Amino acid sequence: MSTAGQRQGLWELAQERGMTRRRFLWLLSAGGASAVLAACTGTRVPAGDLPSVASSTPTSPWFKDPAPFIVHGTKGLESRLQNMDGVITPHRFFFVRNNSVSIELDPENWSLSIEGEAVTRPMELSYDEVTAMESRTLEAYLECAGNHRAMFDLVNGRAARGDQWKTGAVGNAEWTGVPLGDVLRAAGIHEDAVSVLLVGMDIDSPEAGFRRVIPAEVAMDPDTLLVHGMNGETLPGDHGFPLRALVPGWVGSTSIKWLSRIVVSSEQQWTRNNTTSYVLIGDDYAPEGEALGQVVTTQSVKSALALPWPAEIDTGTHRIGGYAHSHAGRIAEVEWSDDSGRSWQRAELIGPQARLGWVRFEFDWEAHAGMHTVMTRATDVAGNTQPGQVPFNEKGYLFNQPLPHPVRAV
Repeated sequence: MSTAGQRQGLWELAQERGMTRRRFLWLLSAGGASAVLAACTGTRVPAGDLPSVASSTPTSPWFKDPAPFIVHGTKGLESRLQNMDGVITPHRFFFVRNNSVSIELDPENWSLSIEGEAVTRPMELSYDEVTAMESRTLEAYLECAGNHRAMFDLVNGRAARGDQWKTGAVGNAEWTGVPLGDVLRAAGIHEDAVSVLLVGMDIDSPEAGFRRVIPAEVAMDPDTLLVHGMNGETLPGDHGFPLRALVPGWVGSTSIKWLSRIVVSSEQQWTRNNTTSYVLIGDDYAPEGEALGQVVTTQSVKSALALPWPAEIDTGTHRIGGYAHSHAGRIAEVEWSDDSGRSWQRAELIGPQARLGWVRFEFDWEAHAGMHTVMTRATDVAGNTQPGQVPFNEKGYLFNQPLPHPVRAV
């Protein structure tokens, strides 16, 4: 078969599987025929089985403009906190962490299935049926488990595996959606339900659909949502349209994008993402269940300056700002230091803070010529404070030491 004929045949197969032209061209340009077949079938096809087919029109792996971000390969857009203005992060500045390219789905051909041996009435809901249910809007931050990963190396001198995110794998938005508990009750969730598995439609992600397990009690929490709106608009494609989960306070990978399947079980469910990935693996972390270490669940208390890393500013007095947040609720105070933590001063918390959101802080700082290190540390209402040291873990999750932010005044 000619190259043109092979490409047409691949496109016809992709159409049958519901793939959009945009995604087809991206996969073809990125990995050839093998990548398209793998995405269509959910299997891995050896590259040598078919000749490579080059595309002359490669497309972006994201819908949004990547220019304002720090780009991590084809799966990560890191926000620049200095671009933030106010508490709500606009979509155009909200970070993206994918396990595939962003996928384009037609809501008319999409559905959500609720199944498993711990529900009495398995269900399949259309997009219209989900959005017709009673929804609520809440403000909440969302943060990648690997945010600050680069600091294991930059601060503690030991590099962890994975994309070297600095401070921008986090954002704060107003999310609109249906409480997951309402859907599970409609499906007749059993009293002995233990775990709920959330599965996405990004089939070229690990396990042919990215997935995370949450405890049944977390799934039933009224703050755990099936989100179809973000910041007053329809949920954008990069953030999971037509539907994603939102599990406030838990690491971002739990808030599955492009959600299509929910499996409820009376037993603990284990997947790649709670056995070998999203697990704290290291000498200080004991294995639990089938995991190689301590399973990553909730986030930690953090703060960061809204400055480039490293930063350069003019000498003189500056109003320095940043953001702080915690899995445990509101931030009680943020302190800052410019003498390597020997002394601390209190920053001002700006404006009201939502129960599940982040807060902006500011302080006045007199910058003299030369290199400086400015640090911040946050304490939440439950009394959790950023620790002086975080034990190393192989994949660099949950780093939350006070960051020694390098600032040059000229």
